[in-house]
Parts: sequence; C-alpha cells; structure tokens
Amino acid sequence: MIPFPEINPVAIEIGPLKVHWYGLMYLLAFALVWILGRYRIKKGMIDLTQQRFEDLIFYGVLGVILGGRLGYILFYQPAFYLSHPLEIFSIWDGGMSFHGGLLGVLLAMYLFGRKEGKTFFEVADFIAPLVPLGLACGRLGNFINGELWGRPADVPWAMIFPGAGNIPRHPSQIYQMLLEGILLFIILWFFSGKKRPVGQVSAVFLMGYGVFRFIAEYTREPDRYLGFLALGFSMGQWLSIPMILAGIWLYISSAKKQTDQ
Repeated sequence: MIPFPEINPVAIEIGPLKVHWYGLMYLLAFALVWILGRYRIKKGMIDLTQQRFEDLIFYGVLGVILGGRLGYILFYQPAFYLSHPLEIFSIWDGGMSFHGGLLGVLLAMYLFGRKEGKTFFEVADFIAPLVPLGLACGRLGNFINGELWGRPADVPWAMIFPGAGNIPRHPSQIYQMLLEGILLFIILWFFSGKKRPVGQVSAVFLMGYGVFRFIAEYTREPDRYLGFLALGFSMGQWLSIPMILAGIWLYISSAKKQTDQ
C-alpha cells in the first residue's frame, strides 16, 4: 500500500478567490486540444482556419461543461439535484459525466459543421484524436480531489482515500487516465495519421473509449447512490456499451461506403 498524496484541492487562494485544481485541469485539457488542433490544421488534416478552429473550441467548451454537468445530474443523481438545485452550479466540487459531455460535444460539432458546410463526421474525425489527453487531465483532477476512488484492493499500489474508510483501494482514476487518456490518445493519433474513410477515426474513438472505460469500471467503486445495476454492471459500463456498438457499426459502415464508391 502507498499513501494517498493529500493535495489541497484549492490550487490558488487569494482572499475570497479560490482556484481549484479541478478547474485548472479543465483549462489544461482545453489548452492541449488547442495546441494539438493547430498542429493538425498545419498538417492539412482539415480545411479550417485557425480562427474558425478557435470558434469550434468555444462550441466544444460549452458542450463539455453543459453536457457533462447535465449528464451527471440526469444519469447519476437526479433526485439529489432536484432537492438541492443550487448545487447544480458547484462544478468545482466535481460531478461531471463523460457520456453527458460527449453528447454535448456531438451537438456542438453538428452545429459547427452545419455552419461551416462540413459533414458531422468530417468534424468529428478531426476532433476525436484531440480529446483523450483532455480526458486524462480530467481523471487527474478526480485523483487530486480524492473522488471516484476504486474498489477494495490488495495490490502494492493500493491507497486509502480520504472519505472512503480505512480500506486500501484501487487508484482507479489513474487507471482511467492511462487507459482512456494516454493509451487512447496514442492509438488515435497514429491511426488518424493516415487517410481513412470518413467516420473511421470517430469509430475507433467510440470503440476504444467504450472498451477501456468498461474495463476500468471493474476496478472503480460504483456510485453509492446507484450501486451495481443489471448483470452486475455499473452505470459507467452500461453507458459504454452503446458507444462500443455504435463504434463497431460506424467502422463497418464507413468501410463499406468507401468500397461501394
């Protein structure tokens, strides 16, 4: 067992102003998307100006924050937020759903594509490889907050998380950072480096994230207000299954369309 590095969730405090690590992780995530996106534009991977790309990031930021928060409220704790409506705005305390954020980003990309005269999957294929490192930042923020801890474990790197009882647990946030963040980024970055049928990069993202999240959920403690659902799966696993199936369908259909052309 190794000790949990109890980091103050407030990174900077100046009088009444408090800047949380969780918020800084989101800023870092969007900065990485901006840097990687500019690089891909320079490489000619999409016909888009830098200014229009920054507009797309703005759309995406709104999609992530609004979709992620609404997704968490609706998927995980609707009753709590119905009785504590002011808590909806306390995003610095955590409580964001990836699946809700994904839906928000999908809507943002659709609206941006319509405005720019591009298909949805042209935009999605460009954005998909930029996302995983941002996800890694979010999981690191979860770890610093000491939230979303893992199930009881006897591995040498198990940790006792504050608020989780005196039980060593998997640092599942780190597992998710490595799988859904860094490993998925490497796969998508190299896969998208060659010309692919439209939709296939998005398909690999859906399949990759869905599979890695499904696996990581086996080490993550299910939300106490939900517990295990049908077949012993967590909510995160059930939300990942449609992603995997959609990714498989999209990959096959996009390959078939190219063959038929």
